[in-house]
Amino acid sequence: FFEREMAARTPLLNGLVLAGGRSQRMGRDKSQLNWHGKPQREHVADLLRPFCEDVLVSCRPEQAADLSAAYPALPDTFVDLGPYGAILSAFRAQPDRAWLVVACDLPLLDAATLDFLVKERQPKHLATAFVSPRDQMPEPLIAIWEPKSYPELLAFLGQGYSCPRKVLLNTDSHCVAAPNPAALSNANTPEDLQQLGLG
Repeated sequence: FFEREMAARTPLLNGLVLAGGRSQRMGRDKSQLNWHGKPQREHVADLLRPFCEDVLVSCRPEQAADLSAAYPALPDTFVDLGPYGAILSAFRAQPDRAWLVVACDLPLLDAATLDFLVKERQPKHLATAFVSPRDQMPEPLIAIWEPKSYPELLAFLGQGYSCPRKVLLNTDSHCVAAPNPAALSNANTPEDLQQLGLG
């Protein structure tokens, strides 16, 4: 009975692919790099689909027309705030949903890693996030943000902060170690791609 009640009260989970970055360090649009037979933003969206009610691709307003209709766009309404603005824009669009937020620059991310995160989800916390294997800090861009985090994100923004990691560090978030730390490797530069064997 209690498990059924908890499931009924758990906010539905949406997916958000972060694809609105300017990719200045990479020198080309990371979201369109093809590591898995399709643009990376589409690959990540497809990874998210089995775990989410809806999957949206976060982008800058001028990018929306370039996205396939099969991958619905969510243009930023909080502009010039990077990933922080993307997360806020998602909550503005659907504030009653939780959001599984994933950056598009994770070429080694797999379904097993996402499955682990979803199973570790604790909706009583503000968010559920992986611990970075590099610095043992929470990874805000492969994390589940609960609806209760929306007012907290707005409050931090009102104080002049727009770093999602800072929010996780200073609120009640649930952090877990990734079963496969390599899956959290991101590629921001051509050198990163070479180190991952993708260059």
